[in-house]
Amino acid sequence: MYLIVGLGNPGTQYANTHHNAGFAAVEKLADANREWKSEHKALTQKVSVAGEEVLLAKPQTFMNLSGEAVQALMTWYKVKADHLLVFSDDINLDVGRIRVRASGSHGGQNGLRNIIEHIGDKFPRVRFGVGKCPPKWDLANWVLSKFPLEDREAFENAIAKVPALVECYFKFGIKKCMEKFNGK
Repeated sequence: MYLIVGLGNPGTQYANTHHNAGFAAVEKLADANREWKSEHKALTQKVSVAGEEVLLAKPQTFMNLSGEAVQALMTWYKVKADHLLVFSDDINLDVGRIRVRASGSHGGQNGLRNIIEHIGDKFPRVRFGVGKCPPKWDLANWVLSKFPLEDREAFENAIAKVPALVECYFKFGIKKCMEKFNGK
């Protein structure tokens, strides 16, 4: 089984915000006709993607404690780090850009930072560009704000690539996925 985690903050007030890019990505893989189950500090849904059994998860711990939910789910479902894929936002990428990595640092993203603190850094991740914080904006206010209309289309186009990206990952591996989707 694979565990695909989308990072974000729970609650309707955070829907469509920069910081909830991970939730938006994982929801692209979800079955709209199925309920999400609450377990291990996350909302989960089992689906099949490209012939693989996948547990989708949206941690409900708020962004900065995402590692608690990820570690609990990995332990309960006996998922190894190489079967974990994490989706998150990235303020250092232009809106709509994608960056796939096999492992690495948190790059200042606090949800990734907390996951790394709990399980280490050897897991693949996909970052979705949400754009830099504008001058005179507080960073926390920026990531918790909704996408401006002029950025919405580019972001939605990137999120629309999620099913193809995950299928590529399952069929051909992380390196091919990086070649095909990085910078797109």
